[in-house]
Amino acid sequence: MMKTANSTPVNRSKRALLFGRRADHPPALRPPWSLEEKHFIARCTQCGDCGSACETGIIVRGDGGFPEIDFNRGECTFCGACEQACEAGAFDHTREPAWDYVATIGQGCLGLEGVYCRNCGESCEVGAIRFHFNTHRVPEPTVETEACTGCGACVENCPTQAVTVGHRA
Repeated sequence: MMKTANSTPVNRSKRALLFGRRADHPPALRPPWSLEEKHFIARCTQCGDCGSACETGIIVRGDGGFPEIDFNRGECTFCGACEQACEAGAFDHTREPAWDYVATIGQGCLGLEGVYCRNCGESCEVGAIRFHFNTHRVPEPTVETEACTGCGACVENCPTQAVTVGHRA
């Protein structure tokens, strides 16, 4: 169970049922440098200051009012504004890397369907998305997870929404 700002226990499985999700819903993507989930939830006051400070607008109110990342709105530039805006101490800017997220390319990828598209690779500043030719003779993307920062720049630019960012396996 987690606690909200007013210290009322929240049963995640009941909440998931009410919102039509399975109880084993993947953990939320928190802003960069967030403390470990249980410590983040304990310290975060759901004030929204980190979301207001986010220069790309990807921090949104999620489950229980806690901040979550929505990569469909843009990418994380790792500017640190969210951490600086937090007066509750829910972040640790000294931790490297900023988070343990990585991009994955799903089955809806145009390259897998034989259609030429390199949007995800062109938006990846660190070059973590590489292209290899497949049987259709068009480039097919793969993610080099060791190089991926999980910034999410590739998510917004995918025309089929085949790219997602999540917790590293």
